[in-house]
Amino acid sequence: MKPKVCMTALEFPPDIGGVGESVQRIAHMLMDLGYDVHVAVFRAVFRDQRAMAAAGEFQRQSCHTTMQEGVTVHRLKPAVRSIQAKEQDYFCDLYGQLQSLHRQYQFDVLHAFFINEMGFLTTLLGQEEVIPIINSVRGADLHKHLFSPQQFGQIVWTLENSTWTTFVSQGLMHRARTLVPGITDKSSAFWNAIAPLDFSNLPQPPLVHRLQGTVIGSVGSFRDKKGLEYLLDACQSLQGQPLTLLLVGDFVEKEREYWMQEIESCLACQVLVTGKVSHDEALAYLPHIDIFAIPSLHDGCPNAMLEAMLAARPVVGTSVDAIGEILEDGVNGRVVNPADAEGLASALQQLIDQPLLREQLGRAAQETVLQRLTPAIEQQNWQQVYQQALNIPADIERILSVV
Repeated sequence: MKPKVCMTALEFPPDIGGVGESVQRIAHMLMDLGYDVHVAVFRAVFRDQRAMAAAGEFQRQSCHTTMQEGVTVHRLKPAVRSIQAKEQDYFCDLYGQLQSLHRQYQFDVLHAFFINEMGFLTTLLGQEEVIPIINSVRGADLHKHLFSPQQFGQIVWTLENSTWTTFVSQGLMHRARTLVPGITDKSSAFWNAIAPLDFSNLPQPPLVHRLQGTVIGSVGSFRDKKGLEYLLDACQSLQGQPLTLLLVGDFVEKEREYWMQEIESCLACQVLVTGKVSHDEALAYLPHIDIFAIPSLHDGCPNAMLEAMLAARPVVGTSVDAIGEILEDGVNGRVVNPADAEGLASALQQLIDQPLLREQLGRAAQETVLQRLTPAIEQQNWQQVYQQALNIPADIERILSVV
């Protein structure tokens, strides 16, 4: 019988987001290794529930289960019973649903993505039911949520009680080991993988006809961690031919007004914002970008950068998390310090002035992802993590992978 794994995540396709894409990729890797994979999807931010209650709309808790390409996906929603409901009411409902799923399917291992609320609920269930728990830290959970007094204790407890913890960068792992030295012998760090893509078959995206001069582009859900202020400041000081700053994606709603104000102050170049687009449309913009900029203050291992590298775009990134680990300055990209608009401007100006260098760095970036960030390498890493968590001897693991 195949061992059953339940992954918990805040999104899963068709939801848009890098975490969901990663969970889907890893789910299929585990299926290929012989696991029966379930994904429990729920949000830890309850804006929709609060809005429903305020509008007088109430609902029972629900679990909608479907099969998606061999993965059993459970979409959980807490009950909406009162306008006065607090977060603990919603979390209590969701935890009860996770317990019910376990009673029904009898999972052999639990795997949470994000160490804060998602990881806490999953780890609590694993500890109560004596099931191995893997927690995967993605970035913001240790860079931002750690500073919440309400979440700090849960984060530390979750790290302490995980069977195994994975990280998408050495820097994130170092922070976690600083907080909880006891996880040193039960943690590992490795990058996201990316499969080869054919960019030639993608349709032309709608804003291409408005691009002028050298196109500096970035892709993502733009928020505080992305360091966009420094990219705007850098663009103000660039000299020479006309520029377009192309932002593929949209701003998080709570920061939208701030970012629109920042963009209005950038008068040196044309700034285009696509708004929320599909993943395929975001990919279709990459061949039209001359320089890909990712000036993040912290960022885990961003899929958008890996896709830009796969498209042979020259990347200017900051020396944070996996960005600074994957990029080698002057070899397969340019690396600058975070929050350094002057250094960012210098790197961008160099690439604007030297098209041949752009081409050279773009080819080297593509070679990096094709050689060092392959799905086969990531799958091998996950095989070792699950072997450690389940205490499976290597010879039994090989048998599992061909079941």
